[in-house]
Amino acid sequence: MRRLYLRIYLAVLASLAVFALAAGLLWRQLADSAPQNEIAATLAGNVLPDAAAGSAEQQAALEKLAANLRADATLFAGNGARLASVGTPLPMPRRPGWMRGPGWAVHLDDGRWLVARLPGRHHHPALGLFLILALLVVAVGVGAYPVVRRLTARLERLQQGVESLGAGQLDVRVKVEGNDEVARLAESFNRAAMRIGELVGAQKSLLANASHELRTPLTRIRMATELMKEGAEPRRKRELEEDIAELDALIDEILLSSRLDAAERMEKPEAVDLLALAAEECARYEQAALEGEPVTIQGEPRLLRRMIRNLLENSRRHGKPPIQVRVTRTQISICDQGPGVPEAEREKIFEPFYRGLGLSIVRRIARRHGGEATCTGSCFVVSLKP
Repeated sequence: MRRLYLRIYLAVLASLAVFALAAGLLWRQLADSAPQNEIAATLAGNVLPDAAAGSAEQQAALEKLAANLRADATLFAGNGARLASVGTPLPMPRRPGWMRGPGWAVHLDDGRWLVARLPGRHHHPALGLFLILALLVVAVGVGAYPVVRRLTARLERLQQGVESLGAGQLDVRVKVEGNDEVARLAESFNRAAMRIGELVGAQKSLLANASHELRTPLTRIRMATELMKEGAEPRRKRELEEDIAELDALIDEILLSSRLDAAERMEKPEAVDLLALAAEECARYEQAALEGEPVTIQGEPRLLRRMIRNLLENSRRHGKPPIQVRVTRTQISICDQGPGVPEAEREKIFEPFYRGLGLSIVRRIARRHGGEATCTGSCFVVSLKP
């Protein structure tokens, strides 16, 4: 994935490179067409004798000119013949202006060519400009990187905050830095996160309070059932007792779910023997068989007991006996002989109220202890943190 700061940074560098190249080419073009060649030709023509002068006279004039400049110089006739030379002989030029290697070439009005090279100057002047522009690109690039990186780093921190909020960390906030659009976006995120936290907290509180309030009428219904006359119809009385038990279990699960929402971490983890815990719960069911090895983990005994109980109760209600429970160092598996859960529903059954709250609570308890709950047909498996 291409990072935003890299895209901005590379765009800045590319712009500088294009600017440097265009500036160098423009400078060279202007330098080649500049009038300094004409000026140099006029000055050389005034110093040097006519083309018809003898070789000695032209040699003397060229030596005088080269001595003042301390340069290598060669004078050519229009046909390319060498007329005079001072210092290292230079080759015949092809056009006026800078020549790679020799130096500068001037075309005089009478057809002669004057080629000169200053000591130590063997490079085109444009190379110096390109070098300066290259250094400018490097300097701007080095200076632009921390600026661009600081901007995108703030965006990355904001992204991490959004991901944390989406993962359920409702207390997450991002640091507000600067006074620009990114800072205002961070402020908006913090306000939204605070509002979401308040709404979720209010919903949890309402759910817990409603569950507590349901306890009162449920208790009255149970007392009324106990006070019913012995002559009441047994079937109707038994159905009412079952409905009350189911309602009581549902309220208990809602309360437990609310407590799991309110507390993100384990309250008081302690060493728990899972095999012994599973044996106690299996004793409540006549057709539940247990096998395995002693396993001790750090956790909340009450929650782990409820996890095993919910799985056993689910197998009793929706499966067929016998129920086989197995405890190992890496997992707890509870299987029955029922038809099993269709593959398309093996994740949905862990959603709240898809099949009650029991399996949803099982997965939440497993994750709270660093594990995971899955369904493989007629078996439910809880992986354990080693």
